[in-house]
Amino acid sequence: MTLFGTTLDPAQIAALVGLLATLALWLIVLGRERGYARWFKQWEADRKAARDAEQGVSKSSSTDKTDQGPRGPWG
Repeated sequence: MTLFGTTLDPAQIAALVGLLATLALWLIVLGRERGYARWFKQWEADRKAARDAEQGVSKSSSTDKTDQGPRGPWG
C-alpha cells in the first residue's frame, strides 16, 4: 500500500488500523460520557423540581425576603 508516496509494510498498516480503531473507540466513549452528563443534569433538575413542588416552594417566595427585615452585620 502506498500512502503519501511511501510504501507501507504490513506492520505499519496494522499500526495505522490500530490507531484509527483507538480513535474511533475514544470518540464513542466521549459521546456516551457527554450523553450521561447531560442525562444526569436533567435528572437532578427534575428531582429538585419535584422536591420543591412537594414542599410547596415557589421561586417568588424563596427570593422575596422583604418581610424578614434587614439582615447582615450592618443591620
